[in-house]
Amino acid sequence: MLERLLRKLDLRDPVHPEERQALADSPFHRRQVRSGQEIVVQGTTPDESILLVEGLTARVSTLIDGGQQITALHIPGDFVDLHSFLLRPMDHSVVALTPCEVAGLPHPRLRTLTSQFPHLTRLFWLSTLLDAAIHRQWLVGMGRQDALRQCAHLLCELYRRHEVVGLTDGPSFALPLTQTELANAMGRSRATVNAAIQQLRGDGLIAWVENQLSIDDWPALAALAEFDPTYLQLKPIPV
Repeated sequence: MLERLLRKLDLRDPVHPEERQALADSPFHRRQVRSGQEIVVQGTTPDESILLVEGLTARVSTLIDGGQQITALHIPGDFVDLHSFLLRPMDHSVVALTPCEVAGLPHPRLRTLTSQFPHLTRLFWLSTLLDAAIHRQWLVGMGRQDALRQCAHLLCELYRRHEVVGLTDGPSFALPLTQTELANAMGRSRATVNAAIQQLRGDGLIAWVENQLSIDDWPALAALAEFDPTYLQLKPIPV
């Protein structure tokens, strides 16, 4: 259950053995979630933070008129709402885009962990900072990139994030994301996003068959996107 979370943390600064044991001993509440179900509900005050074990989720903000915007995508190994430990009530929801397995870490246990293990606390803090860095990059994409480059950038990002947690197979990874959901994440129309995907396919940069995305020309895709993974902090960062 903790393997992918620990891979993410270890990449930046190895988790100490006693920290690993404390996490392993924590009373995570594991459960299955159906596709379309809200895992975290906007306006509520959660009493646990949710670790995504399997599946794909989206952070969603809902307007008064019912309109929605995807503001983040979460993959296995991500805490989808670590910030709910301190920020409440929630100003957004987290929705399962596929059938998911999640594990809830009760906030009282999280308070104990962060009190007893300052290094682990800093790693959790870093995780929330990485979420913020990804948000900033998405804002740049929406505001300053055309749809083709924005789409290419998002696919590069998702590939590298999946690679970190061991969920790539060479140049391929599972991406069970509909074009409607992708358009929602990008803040574009479905037709615009479909045209971008078709151009990336036609130029031989990607193949996307059912739920499997393959990056067929990484150098060209990254160059098109002007993808600089610095914001993902993929090198050791002693904390």
